[in-house]
Amino acid sequence: MSELGWIVAGGLLMSLIALSGALTLVMPGRLLERLLLPLVALAAGTLLGGAFFHMIPEASRELEPLTAGSWLLAGFALFLALEQSLHWHRSHSASVSDRRPFTYLILIGDALHNFVGGLAVASTFLISPTAGAMAWLAAAAHEVPQELGDFGVLVHGGWPRRTALFWNFVSALTFPAGAVCAWALSSNFEVAWLALFGAGNFIYIAASDLIPEIKAQNRWQSALLHFCAFALGLVLMGSLLAWFRG
Repeated sequence: MSELGWIVAGGLLMSLIALSGALTLVMPGRLLERLLLPLVALAAGTLLGGAFFHMIPEASRELEPLTAGSWLLAGFALFLALEQSLHWHRSHSASVSDRRPFTYLILIGDALHNFVGGLAVASTFLISPTAGAMAWLAAAAHEVPQELGDFGVLVHGGWPRRTALFWNFVSALTFPAGAVCAWALSSNFEVAWLALFGAGNFIYIAASDLIPEIKAQNRWQSALLHFCAFALGLVLMGSLLAWFRG
């Protein structure tokens, strides 16, 4: 398969993960509640591991340290600005009347996030196919709990379930769009900065959105479980790096 073929296939496969929200229709609510936060913790670990073990080391080889650090921080800062401008929060305690207008912001925010994710993963793949595959796995681990949560917010905000599933999938199609954009840019520009920009995005999501959710635990058993899931994500990304390097 050609380089573009791999990028498009990976992007479309990532979009299909948006359909995982349908699991909320068949999964018992108590089981879903027990699984969601451990999945969030695992996603935080894989995102940080993907950024620090794979994306940053590979992309930094192509750029000067100051340039590399600047693009990394730019990716972090942009998503801070994005969340502030969209008032992007995932509070499940808001009233239904508050959620209805906010559901549109959820979709807009997800579409932008997925587009940047596609840019990041594809640009990393163009630098190193192995690092790109690891970045894809990290992004996929994050997408599952995110899509489950977002689908639930849309439904509780008054959207019919089929409509919520459809528009959640449409917003996920910006991932392959971003991936193809990265491939198109690679013929004229150095794509290492895109990989670092995306790594900053991964770090922001893990540190600002995911880790705070798993910190708010009153029971030590839950806190230990979530820490182990977080550590598992880091170990998984580190082990894959060691395995690929032989």
